[in-house]
Amino acid sequence: MSRIHEALKKAEQERSAQGGQPDRVQPGGNGSLDGAAGIGMRHVVDQPVQTVIAPPRPASEPVVSALSDEMLLTRCAQREWRADQKTMLFFGADENVQGTEQFRTLRARLYAMRERMTLKTVLVASALPKDGKSFVAANLAQVLARQQGRRVLLIDGDMRMPSLHSALGTSSTPGLGDYLLGEVDELSAIQRGSMENLFFLPSGRTVEHPAELINNGRMAHLLERVGPLFEWVIVDSPPAVPVADASQLADYADGVLLVVRSQETPYDTAQRAQREFQGKVLVGVVLNGMMREGAYSRYVYETYERPV
Repeated sequence: MSRIHEALKKAEQERSAQGGQPDRVQPGGNGSLDGAAGIGMRHVVDQPVQTVIAPPRPASEPVVSALSDEMLLTRCAQREWRADQKTMLFFGADENVQGTEQFRTLRARLYAMRERMTLKTVLVASALPKDGKSFVAANLAQVLARQQGRRVLLIDGDMRMPSLHSALGTSSTPGLGDYLLGEVDELSAIQRGSMENLFFLPSGRTVEHPAELINNGRMAHLLERVGPLFEWVIVDSPPAVPVADASQLADYADGVLLVVRSQETPYDTAQRAQREFQGKVLVGVVLNGMMREGAYSRYVYETYERPV
């Protein structure tokens, strides 16, 4: 037996006589235990070690954290809106221009419906292009925001042919498309302008296959994050008959407001648009461009009672 072997054996016998245990070193280690880390390792060195790695969260299930009013007011971009007062009826000095009273009536109808159902996010849709859905969505958002303390978010969900940014006289980017692609967060895409309580999420940059983006999970996350900060969320959608985007956006809305144009939208086309929202809550129909008693009215509002 060599001297080295005898010395190791003697040292082990001395430790055993003192009630200690032989030191062990995990395979692959360097046998060094330094400082506090060494103390911790000595306590667990005889136990099997398991490393548990949590699976990554899917992109469709982002972590939800609360947003505050202060974050909304400080992080949203302040823009100079140069609204077209011919179509943005509530941006002018005259609060009684033609059409404003009808939107006040529409506002009252929606609040009355809200007493009987959950109604915050309203999708404004149409059967065909140029039926006036964007006009209705924009002015509905404006008249809702005119009430003191009633904060409103207007979303341009038409990523194919957006128009709301032009009517408001502002930039279309960053916006919804950028957010759905994961390139910006919610507050970086939202902007505010000269009208108090009105916030705007534009369409964003042009994207391919917007229908697929709408269903990638981030739209639901958007509304879950920013919804509590607003009294109303008004979404302008693409026309329902030519593309599938509108019916998909309706999945995230509490109700759908359908816009048809008098003497222009074919009856069977309007019925087809209504079928696109089968299973959704249709809160009413706006008949746009109707002549009444010799005077031009921008729209007439009709409601459907919810089935019992």
